[in-house]
Amino acid sequence: MKKVLVLGAGLVSRPLVRYLLAQPDFKVTVASRTVSKAEKLIDGHPDGTALTLLADETDKLEQLIREHDLAISLLPAPLHPVVAELCIKHKKHMVTTSYVSPKMTELDGPAKDAGVMVLNEIGVDPGIDHMSAMRVIHDVEKRGGQVVSFKSYCGGLPAPEANDNPWGYKFSWSPRAVCTAGKNAACFREGGRQVDIPGPELFTCVHPVSVEGIGELEAYPNRDSLGYIDIYGLEGIETMFRGTLRYLGWCKCLKKVVDLGMLAEVPVTYPTGMTFAQWTANLIKQSATNNLRKDVAEHIGLDPADNVLDRLEWLGLFSNDPLPITGKETTALDILAALMNEKMPYQPGERDMIALVHKFIARFPDGREEKISSTLIDFGRPDGDNSMARTVSLPAAVGAKLILTGEIKDTGVHMPVKPGIYNPVLDELATMDIRCVEKTEA
Repeated sequence: MKKVLVLGAGLVSRPLVRYLLAQPDFKVTVASRTVSKAEKLIDGHPDGTALTLLADETDKLEQLIREHDLAISLLPAPLHPVVAELCIKHKKHMVTTSYVSPKMTELDGPAKDAGVMVLNEIGVDPGIDHMSAMRVIHDVEKRGGQVVSFKSYCGGLPAPEANDNPWGYKFSWSPRAVCTAGKNAACFREGGRQVDIPGPELFTCVHPVSVEGIGELEAYPNRDSLGYIDIYGLEGIETMFRGTLRYLGWCKCLKKVVDLGMLAEVPVTYPTGMTFAQWTANLIKQSATNNLRKDVAEHIGLDPADNVLDRLEWLGLFSNDPLPITGKETTALDILAALMNEKMPYQPGERDMIALVHKFIARFPDGREEKISSTLIDFGRPDGDNSMARTVSLPAAVGAKLILTGEIKDTGVHMPVKPGIYNPVLDELATMDIRCVEKTEA
């Protein structure tokens, strides 16, 4: 009997838990701050257990890890190294969908010494993006070629028929996390030249991307693309870019949101009764007037008729509705995130969509070049699991199963960039209709 500990019962957890409970001879414990969420995931399954676990209950966490064969951490990213250290101490495997942090990297040696696999970045982005990219890269290398350009794009978006608000976006996960990601600096390589984009200018670096079956989207850079050159074995590559996909107009609007200071995380206490109009006026250091739209447009250098102002007005930033958080310490970012969470959810029956697109140029010794694309388009199930949850959690669930059944034998701290990891994971995901379609042209 294999015992799996799932830490966290958030928005993406359900497909993972249900997949593991469907495996023969697997028992699953879900530990969450809110036990009712864990109970909902287990849904009365005889091989499932729901427990309460608070962030500061380190002794209880250690005991749970000791009692299980593998831990899947869906906790906030700073807690992953804590879980990993306990797993290594008790010689238990670990899986997480988050990026490998410097602290996690330092655990590679201890994990190998303990005979433990700590598998990271096995979600969708990061995760399926790595695995599908490496499958193409290794195929090119086997055929004697070299990848000289690699552009990778991923985005979680409303399905076209659900794209019915001015922002072109709805939230299947934390609005605060989406907005915070928009503050990251980025760097990439283009035509042999390094390009560095500071955080405040992130949304000025935008270009269109054509996605087969969807149409034209826009992309902006996703963090540090250069770090993946070594990971992917692409030393000397001329172009290396990893980006985020959105519907057209998102980047222009978010740049103005940044300029207005709405992503600020400076602690502030707003007076009880303060309205959104007053809050927005305060951000541009003016009093709320009947011409607030015009005042904001002037402050951010736009014509009042620009559709960015339409988006801000639709969201309610010029309204007399009261702020959701007053009379206690908060931040501008928290105010914006709370409003987005209220105004931009998915409605029952609506589908979300994951679009993942890789574009390669491969060069061969005879001078021949190939353009290769790898595209994943996945839609949520109406009134079922959304695509974000499926594509984030199912790769982690499959990876956990393959570790416990001995099909993945590596030890140490890993990302899914080896054939022994990515091939069996991608093959099983394809049986669940999560597959990348590859095309090649001269």
